Amino acid sequence: MTLDPRDVGQGLCGSSCKVRGAHLPYINRVPNDPALATEPLSTLLRSGSQQEHREAESSPFMAELVDGRVDAAGYARYLGSLRRVYAAIEQVAVELRDDVIAGPVIDPALERLASIDADLAVWGSNPQDAAAIDSPATDAYVVRVLDSMAWGGLFVAHHYTRYLGDLSGGQAIGRVLSREYDLEPGAGVAFYRFEQIPKPKPYKDGYRAALDALPLDDAGRARVLDEVKVVFSLNGDLFAELSALLPQYRR
Repeated sequence: MTLDPRDVGQGLCGSSCKVRGAHLPYINRVPNDPALATEPLSTLLRSGSQQEHREAESSPFMAELVDGRVDAAGYARYLGSLRRVYAAIEQVAVELRDDVIAGPVIDPALERLASIDADLAVWGSNPQDAAAIDSPATDAYVVRVLDSMAWGGLFVAHHYTRYLGDLSGGQAIGRVLSREYDLEPGAGVAFYRFEQIPKPKPYKDGYRAALDALPLDDAGRARVLDEVKVVFSLNGDLFAELSALLPQYRR
C-alpha cells in the first residue's frame, strides 16, 4: 500500500524542504565505531543521540509551556502538529506490524491518536483544525515518517524516539500542565497517560530488551542511530517553529 501525506492531514513539502535533517539521505554504510558491535542497541541509541536530544529539548516554547505562559490556542497548535505526526506513525505501524524488524516494538497500547483528539477538545480545537495547520516543520516530519516504511529499522527510530520519550519525560510534562493550568483531574492531558501501561518502568525495560534483540547487523544499527538523530532534529525544528510564534500565544 502506498501512503500519501494527505491521508494524515497534510501535503508533501517537496524536495525543496529546508527543515534541518528532513533533507538528509538515508545512510547505508558500515561505520567503524566499535560501539556498534559492543553496545546493546538501546544503549547505543541513547548515548549516540545525546547531543541531538539536548538540542531538541532546549526549546523556548517548552520552557514557556511548563511555566504556564502559553495560552490554550498555543498548546492546541502544538497538539495539532503532534496529531499529524502520530497519525503518520500509527498508519505506518499498521503496514509494518508483521515486519521482522519493526514488528517486535509495535504495540497498540502505545497509540496516542485517540488521546490527542480528547485533549484537543479540552483545549478548544479538533482534528479538522489540526489537519489545516500551516506548519512546514510538521510537513517535513510527517513525510519522513511515511518514508520510513521503506525499511523497518527506520521506522523503529521514529517509534523509539517518540514513544519512549512519551513514557519518560512526557509523564512529568502532563503533571506540570495539570498544575499550571488548573485543569480538572485528567482533563486535557490524556496524551501523557497510557491507560494500558500502568507501570511505565517495566514496560520501558521490556521495550529496550526488544530493541536489543532486533536482527540488525552493524550497518543496520548505524542506520537506526542516524535516523534517531534526524528525528530529534525534526522535533527541534517543530519546537523552533512554535517558539517563533510565542508572541501570539503568550498567556
